Amino acid sequence: MDGTVNSFNLLSQLEAILDSHPCLDELGFIHPSQFAALDEEANGSPISKPSHSSNADTYFWSNEHKLGISTLALFPLYGAAKDAFMDSFRRYKMLLDSHGQINESTNVNTLKFSQSHLDIVESEVMRHSRVLVLLSSDFGTAWNSSRKLVILRKQQFPLFMDELLLSTLVLSCASKSERAWSHRRWVIKMIADKCANLQEIVERESGFVKTIAENSKMNYRAWNHRCWLVSYMSHAQVILELQNSREWTVLHVADNSCLHYRTRLLLQMVENLKDNHGPDAFSGAEFHQMWKEELHWNELLIRRYFGREALWLHRRFLSLFLMKHLASSNQDINGRSLCKSSEIDDIFMFINAELKLLDHCTIIPDKAFEDYEAQAVHSASYAMWLAKQMPMPFGIELRNSSLYGTLETSIKKTGKSFLLDSLAENCISIQSLN
Repeated sequence: MDGTVNSFNLLSQLEAILDSHPCLDELGFIHPSQFAALDEEANGSPISKPSHSSNADTYFWSNEHKLGISTLALFPLYGAAKDAFMDSFRRYKMLLDSHGQINESTNVNTLKFSQSHLDIVESEVMRHSRVLVLLSSDFGTAWNSSRKLVILRKQQFPLFMDELLLSTLVLSCASKSERAWSHRRWVIKMIADKCANLQEIVERESGFVKTIAENSKMNYRAWNHRCWLVSYMSHAQVILELQNSREWTVLHVADNSCLHYRTRLLLQMVENLKDNHGPDAFSGAEFHQMWKEELHWNELLIRRYFGREALWLHRRFLSLFLMKHLASSNQDINGRSLCKSSEIDDIFMFINAELKLLDHCTIIPDKAFEDYEAQAVHSASYAMWLAKQMPMPFGIELRNSSLYGTLETSIKKTGKSFLLDSLAENCISIQSLN
């Protein structure tokens, strides 16, 4: 494939395909040998036929909102797109500068010509930058300096929605592109105050992230985007997301991302409780019950899936918040202890339940897999952490229990014997105070 002419021809053909198929939602870079198989598969479908740009059958393939680009075309396409974009963007900035210098004495015809010329170059910038971000998803200048600049100047709602479609196409083949996710968040921020159906967009967005996460394992950037979305969710959506994400968590217990997402949802519920108003508001008692249900569900997963550290880390978050909640409910507005018997009973019930869980998880059968040993280590680390967080008597009770010897052995295996020393020092200081 030679030369400049062929490269810019390919660019024109690709831009024509993108213009004629605005609802493309999946992009792939494929080897030329795969085109025949794609054509055969598509021709067997009664729904539609594959479409090609003229004279480019071996470079582009499009069917049912899917776009394939030959790997042979990537290098020349990128060069042509970058050159075209940089040239049009340079001219666009020059026109913006000259446009800003127009005043009342400027001839009306000159003004119309200037605006018309600006619109043409602006369109070129958007077309070339679109190809550039498809080929190089983290090309920051194309996302930030050009596309955002044009969209902010126009402030047209359809343009914002077009950006969501474009980033969807980009993320279909570059699901961990930080620039694409960041651009998506920027779009949602821009339309948040102008969109009557924001909750519908947020719901679709959460579903989109779920689809990405299913196809791209351990995708931190996708889950981070989903956590960011929570602040735009209604209270009803938060509860629904909490319910619906359980199934995904069960199928991916080793992936901390979904558990971190549940943490974000639970914290949003705390914020909603503080602002307790509106038709879907709920009481502190209902919230407390939901939190206890989350703890119980977490325990079921820990007992079922051995050695999954992510589950133990999630339990730390749940336990710490529950303890703080119980402690705060035991104080008046001046911080004085109220010592309600019901809350004290809750604390001791929680302590006993945790001791039973730890006792179960530290048992290592004679013929055990590595998961059993990992479970014992994680439970021992959790026990030491819990002893530092819980009311003082828990540490003493833990040291005096038959469970302590097993925990001590597991902790020593981790090389964290200092945790045992710290617990011993705390117990000694407590006993001296008494």
